[in-house]
Amino acid sequence: ESDLPVLLPDDVDFSPQGESPLAKHAGFVNVNCPSCGGAARREVDTMDTFVDSSWYFLRYTSPHDQDEAWSRSAVDRWLPVDTYSGGIEHVILHLLYSRFVTKALYDLGLVGFTEPFVRLVNQGMVLFEGEAMSKSRGNLVELGPTIDRWGADSARLTVMFAGPPADDLDWSTVSMAGIHKWLGKVWRVVHRTIEVSDEADGAAGEELRRQTHRTVKAVTRDLERIGFNVAIAKLMTLTNELQRALDKGVGRSAVRDAAERLVLMLSPMAPHIAEELWHEALGQTDMASMHAWPEWDEALAREEEVVLVVQVDGKVRDRVTVPADADEAACLAAARGSERVRRYLDGREGVRAIVRPPRLVNFVTAGS
Repeated sequence: ESDLPVLLPDDVDFSPQGESPLAKHAGFVNVNCPSCGGAARREVDTMDTFVDSSWYFLRYTSPHDQDEAWSRSAVDRWLPVDTYSGGIEHVILHLLYSRFVTKALYDLGLVGFTEPFVRLVNQGMVLFEGEAMSKSRGNLVELGPTIDRWGADSARLTVMFAGPPADDLDWSTVSMAGIHKWLGKVWRVVHRTIEVSDEADGAAGEELRRQTHRTVKAVTRDLERIGFNVAIAKLMTLTNELQRALDKGVGRSAVRDAAERLVLMLSPMAPHIAEELWHEALGQTDMASMHAWPEWDEALAREEEVVLVVQVDGKVRDRVTVPADADEAACLAAARGSERVRRYLDGREGVRAIVRPPRLVNFVTAGS
């Protein structure tokens, strides 16, 4: 302990040469052995790489700071990290150490939070015929030809639409055709809105506005939950609604609003076609990717009716429509009024109901 602390030199050459920078510093490396007094060399690889990877996110907030490892004001502004996306293999090493180091730094008063990452997303793997892709297996897939044929937006959307991010994806089962066809429909529908007159919207226009605002609300929440596949499905539905509105002759105001919001919501997931439509079809001068995210009017987004699922002993027996604000009594009355449900309840005693208004009623019969 009499030799501690070991002070590091301040004139180290950090140019990359395939070894530790300290290994090239003769004045630091060459020392006398504390036991025999003979010539010796210091061990320079004493810090595990996980120590460095346990706090890199702090440095990201002020990478050019020459006076300190990180700026406390920058860290307070940007951190903790909102979402960390990585493989499950990091959980027991990198992520564990990052949490430990962050808690230690918090105890030392160097950061203002105890957890480095607010949310963790472990994405699945892209497989080929059930096996992980690797050079040794010879089953790597070159994306260049796929992108040349279908486009980058189709490739990106196909992966996002295939399933939840946490699920594995078998590339041998993937087809670009469906997404590519939908993007073609988006292109045609948005261009059709240019030719629409300023006629009054009427009831069909009002319904399109409601559907548009419901979609903005739902897609916003889906993206926050990393539910990309669900968000894309809702954009497909809005595309169909916009097409039907155009076929019905809905006026310019409603279809233009729907088209603009559709393109803006598509932009993070299919940026190339979105920018083309934003400029070329919709005549905007800014970039869709830099434009404010669309907001929704809660009054328009509110659903007037919802589908109530009615179960008997956990099995779906009917679906009925109820007001969106239906309470427990209204849901029960609607469920009991179903002829299909009554077939399973007539003559039964001791039936109790589990109600989750306005979406679910489950009748549980005696002995089940």
